[in-house]
Amino acid sequence: MLEEGMKAPDFELPDQNGEMHRLSDYAGKKVILYFYPKDNTPGCTKQACGYSERYPQFLEKGAVILGVSKDSVASHKRFEEKQSLAFTLLSDPERKVIEAYDVWKEKKNYGKVSMGVVRTTYLIDEEGVIIKANDKVKAADDPQNMLEELGS
Repeated sequence: MLEEGMKAPDFELPDQNGEMHRLSDYAGKKVILYFYPKDNTPGCTKQACGYSERYPQFLEKGAVILGVSKDSVASHKRFEEKQSLAFTLLSDPERKVIEAYDVWKEKKNYGKVSMGVVRTTYLIDEEGVIIKANDKVKAADDPQNMLEELGS
């Protein structure tokens, strides 16, 4: 996991509509960059819907939400439409950004060891510096916790 105080690595990834996004596009805004394992799974759906429900509050605080997984653009589009998500999902099938942000790790599930995305959330300030890094994310609590991190 990247550390608080580090410059966040810039990147370029397509969103659910195939449009390209760079972290540097959001200079001057706070960015919540969250990495999740898979579209349309229970925990990931809870987390995404929580961000979507609170989206107006994030906008009021000048924050942008970017969700990243290794799912395809088409998968993200289906997820966005099925859940009526209000924010941007970025597709990273080659894991370039997932690995740059050090969230591709060994995971144990029911005794089986495999590699996968560890649910991780970064809060990046207006200058592109990581001000909060959390890899102990509880999917259902993450959106509210990040809203509180932004303060009033």
